[in-house]
Amino acid sequence: MAQHQVNYASNAGLPVALTTVDKLVNWGRTNSLWVLTYGLACCAIEMMASGASRYDFDRFGVIFRASPRQSDVMIVAGTLTKKHAEFIRRLYDQMAEPKWVISMGSCANTGGMFNTYATVQGVDRVIPVDIYLPGCAPRPETLQYAVMLLQKKLRKRSIFQKQKPKRLV
Repeated sequence: MAQHQVNYASNAGLPVALTTVDKLVNWGRTNSLWVLTYGLACCAIEMMASGASRYDFDRFGVIFRASPRQSDVMIVAGTLTKKHAEFIRRLYDQMAEPKWVISMGSCANTGGMFNTYATVQGVDRVIPVDIYLPGCAPRPETLQYAVMLLQKKLRKRSIFQKQKPKRLV
């Protein structure tokens, strides 16, 4: 059997891992997404199910938080009314940079079937959205896929490059 020997760059006999700062920071960000849940309707039930033991979001490093100041990602799940638009904008502004938004469900994406005077026709009219999840209501597997897409997006990001400000539609 062939023996493989790994040569480490060492400093005083201790192994040193060599990588770029971008890869190190992006690894930390992708594996520790703290999510602010903003459940408004039926989609919130599916979002809660994704945190349960059957789907286990913890294995992706996703931790649900109740405070916007501790969150990186906001998941808006359900129908957004005009009364809630002010609150969701305030919560978004309280989140620290960098921050991302996932719009979950047809009602959050486009207002769904509720084209009324009291309904906002899409969360992207109030806050910038990074990932849209279609469906009524999207299954927890779809939300897991969206989190994996967000993690893939974060791995390509550079911390030294000036980020463009997100603008509304």
